[in-house]
Amino acid sequence: MPKFPVSPRLTLVVAAAVCMAASFAVAQQPAGQPTPQAPANQPAPGQQPASPSQKTEDQKSQDQKSQDQNGGDSQQPTETLKINVNVVSLFFNVKDKHGALMPNLTKDDFEIFEDGKQQTVKYFTPETNLPLTLGILIDSSGSQLRVLDMEKEVGGAFLKQILTDKDEAFVIDFNVDSSLAQDFTRDVHRLQKALNSVKINSGVTMPTLPGAGGGPVPTAQQPGTVLYDAVYLSAHDMLAKEVGRKAMILLTDGQDEGSRLKIRDAIEAAQKADAIVYVLLCADRGAYGGMGYSGDYDMHKLTEPTGGRVINVGNKFDKLRDAFDQIAAELRSQYNIGFTSTDTKLDGTYRKIEIKNKQGYKIQARAGYYAGRKED
Repeated sequence: MPKFPVSPRLTLVVAAAVCMAASFAVAQQPAGQPTPQAPANQPAPGQQPASPSQKTEDQKSQDQKSQDQNGGDSQQPTETLKINVNVVSLFFNVKDKHGALMPNLTKDDFEIFEDGKQQTVKYFTPETNLPLTLGILIDSSGSQLRVLDMEKEVGGAFLKQILTDKDEAFVIDFNVDSSLAQDFTRDVHRLQKALNSVKINSGVTMPTLPGAGGGPVPTAQQPGTVLYDAVYLSAHDMLAKEVGRKAMILLTDGQDEGSRLKIRDAIEAAQKADAIVYVLLCADRGAYGGMGYSGDYDMHKLTEPTGGRVINVGNKFDKLRDAFDQIAAELRSQYNIGFTSTDTKLDGTYRKIEIKNKQGYKIQARAGYYAGRKED
């Protein structure tokens, strides 16, 4: 499985993790524990301490009483009480039939179901300023030759627009392999520099063919658009350890070729990381010899279970800019809803979630989550 270096980051976790069973211990201390007193059989000056066999019955009784008051053997480990909590938290958007975002809704406007069973909403809040962790994944395979510069320019402008001082982002470049072009940073200039450094890599070399006059002969070293590998690495290696709102945006034609992982692996990793996946389909149809491309269907399969969506922009600069504006509005207009599952089993199974709005508005949310395991 392809890997790229990931810089270690320390994160102070201040919220319950989505789709994880948190196990914590509460130490029990005996109430009203007395301050240790000097032994009752302290010898007088110059007198040898009594041996155990010389202790009177009163002294033995006093020793036993002192031991009982102090909780017995002081070297015994402290007892703990373990509590398992299965808290599920989801970020989602609400839209009317025209696709307009619906603000100012309340907890009473929603019902939530897990595997068809209604759950009790524990908390509900609009989230407009919660820190955002964002991954930009840019396809630099040969098919993107005519749209890559557009992606760089508009993607860089989007980062400048959406990122605040509280947010962080990273950049992944994928073609015949995937690599981390820029690790987590709040510095927009570094992110833009990383985008601008991306170059097309089609996996084709031009070696000299011996005995043929030195003419270059194109040779494919390996097929290459490892899209699913890149999504998995973004979710599993980068976003899984983060808290709060998390999203990744793919700039690609949606066609995978050469990934070691399958689309289901990418979807599962994104759901376990609680990361929303957006795909901006950027493609110059002329690059496909008039045959078109088939990335649309698979990209809907990838994005919708995570609460994201596909926006088809082709090779149009204005469409790409508008798509980024839509994503920015959605990420800044989310609701956060949470519940404690009535299914307390920590078995790692996938559970379907459905949020319903009583007014019939459309909900854009992830389709489910994986219950944590006892050993997690």
